[in-house]
Formats: sequence, structure tokens, C-alpha cells
Amino acid sequence: MDTLMINLLNGLSWGTLLFLISSGLTAVFGVLGVLNFAHGSLFMLGAYLGMQFMKWTSSFWVGLLIGPVLVAFVGVIMEMALLRPVYGRDVTFQLLLTFAVLLVLDDAVRIIWGPGYHVVDPPEVLAGSVTLFGQSYPVYRIFLMAAGPAVGILLWFFFRRTRWGKIIRAAAFDREMAEGIGLKVPRIFTLVFAMGTWLAALGGALSVPYQSLGPSLGEKIIIESFIVVVIGGMGSFPGAFVGAVALGLLESFGTMFAGRVQMALPYMLLALVLLVRPAGLFGKEA
Repeated sequence: MDTLMINLLNGLSWGTLLFLISSGLTAVFGVLGVLNFAHGSLFMLGAYLGMQFMKWTSSFWVGLLIGPVLVAFVGVIMEMALLRPVYGRDVTFQLLLTFAVLLVLDDAVRIIWGPGYHVVDPPEVLAGSVTLFGQSYPVYRIFLMAAGPAVGILLWFFFRRTRWGKIIRAAAFDREMAEGIGLKVPRIFTLVFAMGTWLAALGGALSVPYQSLGPSLGEKIIIESFIVVVIGGMGSFPGAFVGAVALGLLESFGTMFAGRVQMALPYMLLALVLLVRPAGLFGKEA
């Protein structure tokens, strides 16, 4: 029973971190209609920049603040220079374009930080472990389990209760009408893409003490993020949360019970959801 509870906590901690990354992806798709395949590389870039500033300043919190902001500026340049001219184009074209960005960012990370792996300890206040269910459990993972839902609540409040959130939803619902009443839709789309990029980079910076960093980090996370948003429903924040937690628990308990089959479980879950509900658990049917 103790082992089951620890696996439950592991699944929840990974699931909440995955939610941060997937929420940025689903926000960009929900508002801009763009499937950003480079999202995983932006996550990785946030992790590396966060790590670098953590080392330079000897402060986890400075790296957590500066790294994602810098990546958000990269997102602004990417949206204005590359994505803005292709809005409304075929999804395949968008995927190929963002895949090219992924390759550029991956090579840039390898050139700057090298092909090796990096390990960073959590900040002193979140270091160590506590005893749960008769076993020691890292404090940092408990922090992640609280950080993910907190960001999710803030996102919900922003989109549902603030003036800017309502403006963004209006632009996403009917771009022509929004432009007709004087809203600067291109600027709104740039803001949303920057926010989605910031969320990806925030997840990356938070993952630094959670796992070792390597140049292949972005490739794994983008696949899992796409699985999450498809399971939950493209453009749905509640769906992203449910999908992320479900995938985290599936991976955690799959390692315990399914052995090597665990690697196929996310794809099996994806196939099952698509067969039963093609639009995703919280998605709207066409």
C-alpha cells in the first residue's frame, strides 16, 4: 500500500508539471488555431536558460523568473516573423514550419550547452524530503503538485473573469468581427503566443530540479503534450489538466505493473479516447 501511494504521488507530480506545458500548447491552439510542434523545444530552452541563470546567480527563483521571460520574447519573434503570415493555412504547413523551428532550437541548445546532461539541486527551502506513508518523499515534488493547479486556477480566472481574457476569447471566436469593432487582433495573437511560450518555459524551468537536462528533452515532452491535449480536447484547459494527470498516473503505475508495455500505454489511451470520443474528453464535437 505504501508503494501504491508513492506511485500515486509520483504520477500527480509529473502530471501537474505536464499540465503546465500542455496548457500553453492548448492555449495557442484554442486562440490562434496553430499546432506548435516547436512547443517542446521552447520547454527545453526554458529549462536550459533557467538552469543557466540559476548557476550564474546561485538562485533558483531568479532562474525561474528570468528564463521563461526570455523564452517568451523568443516566442514573440517566432510568432511575428514566422507564424503570422501562415494563419489560416493548412495545418500540415504549420506543423512543418514549427518542426523546422524545433530542429533549429534543438541544434542551438546542443551548440551552446553541449550534448551532455546537467543536474541542478532544488532550492534550499524545497530541498530534502518528508515522511509520507512510511517512506521519504521529496519536498520539491510536493511543491510541483501545488504549483500546477495554482497556475491552472490563475489561467481560468484570467480567461473567464478579466477584461483581457474576454477580449482574447472574442478574438478567437470571430476574428473578423473583433477587427470590425476595433480590436488589434494581431497584437492579441502575439500576446497569447507569448503566454503559451512562457507557460512551456515555466514548465521547463520548474523541471530543472525534477530531472536531468539533456538535448533530447524537448522531443519526449512534445509527444506527451500532444497526447494530453488530444485526450482532454484541443483548446480546453480543464481537459488539459485531466489529460495530464491521467497520463502522469498511467506512466507511474504502468512502470510498476506493466513493465516494458508501459511505453505503449499513453498511445493506447490516446487510441481509446479517439475511438470513443474523437473530439477529446472536454472537446466540442464538430
